[in-house]
Amino acid sequence: MATLRELKGRIGSVASSEKITGAMKMISSAKMHRAEADLRKLLPFRRQIESIIANLLSADAEFSSPLTEVREVRRAGIVVFGSDDGLCGGYNINIFKGLLSHIARLRKEAEGRSLEFVLIPVGRKMIKACAKLQDPTVSIVPVKGVSAKSSPEEVTRFSFDLQERFRLGELDSLDILYMNFQTAGRQRLRSDRYLPLSPDLITGTAATVKCRPCIFEPDPATIFCSVIPMYLLSTMQEIFTENRASEQAARIMAMQSANDNAKKLLEELRLEYNKLRQQGITNELLDILGGQVNN
Repeated sequence: MATLRELKGRIGSVASSEKITGAMKMISSAKMHRAEADLRKLLPFRRQIESIIANLLSADAEFSSPLTEVREVRRAGIVVFGSDDGLCGGYNINIFKGLLSHIARLRKEAEGRSLEFVLIPVGRKMIKACAKLQDPTVSIVPVKGVSAKSSPEEVTRFSFDLQERFRLGELDSLDILYMNFQTAGRQRLRSDRYLPLSPDLITGTAATVKCRPCIFEPDPATIFCSVIPMYLLSTMQEIFTENRASEQAARIMAMQSANDNAKKLLEELRLEYNKLRQQGITNELLDILGGQVNN
C-alpha cells in the first residue's frame, strides 16, 4: 500500500503532466489556426490560376503539355505526408496503413503487370515508418531539405522537382497521400493523382469559373504550358498546409485525451490520499483514546 509521501509525489507528477498537456494543446491550437489562415491566403493565387485556365479552355485552340501525358505505368511514385514530431496520436499510423492499402489497390489495378513503387515520404516520422517496409518492388526516396514544416521556397522546389522527374520518365505516375483538413475535429485520409494532370480535372475546375473575353499573348498553347506547372504548385502548397493543419488538429485531440486522463487519475489519487490521511488521523485518535482508557 502506498504511503502518504509516495501518493503526494505521484499527485505532484500527474498535476505537472496535466499542466504540460494543457499548454501543448493551446500551442497546437494556435498553430492549427495559423495553418487555417495560410490556407485562406492561398485561395487568391489558386483562383487566379483557375481563372487563367478557364479562359484558355474557352478559346478555340488545341492544348497539350508533357505534364498531362498519359503513359503505361511501370514506375508509380507516391508522395506520402506525415509529421516531423510525435505526440499526435495515431496520425502517422493511420496514414501508413492508408499507404499500404493504396499500394495494394494499385497492384490490383495493374492486373498482373510488373509495377515498381517509388515512395517519397515527407516528415521525419513517415520516413521512419516507410523505412520498415521490406519489399523489393518498393524503393524509398526521401528528399533532402523537405519536411512537414518546409518553407514556401522549399515547397516550390519540391513541386518543380517532381514535375521534372515525370517529364524525364523517372516516374510514370505520381499520387499524393495526405490528411485532408476539414475541421478541427475531422481529418480524412485522401489520395490524389498529381501527375499526369487529368484533363477532366482541368475541365471541371474551369467549369466553376466565369470566363471573360481575353487577348492571349504570345498564344494560348504557350500560356497553357506555363500555367499548368503553376496549377500543380498551388495544389502542392495547399497539401503541405493541410498536412500541417491536420497534424496540429490530431495533436490537439491527443493532448485533450491525455489531459482528461491526467485529470481523472489526479482525482483518484487525491481521493486515495485523503482516505489514507483520514485513516492515519483516525488511528492516531484511537491510539490517544486507548492510552487515556488504560491510564
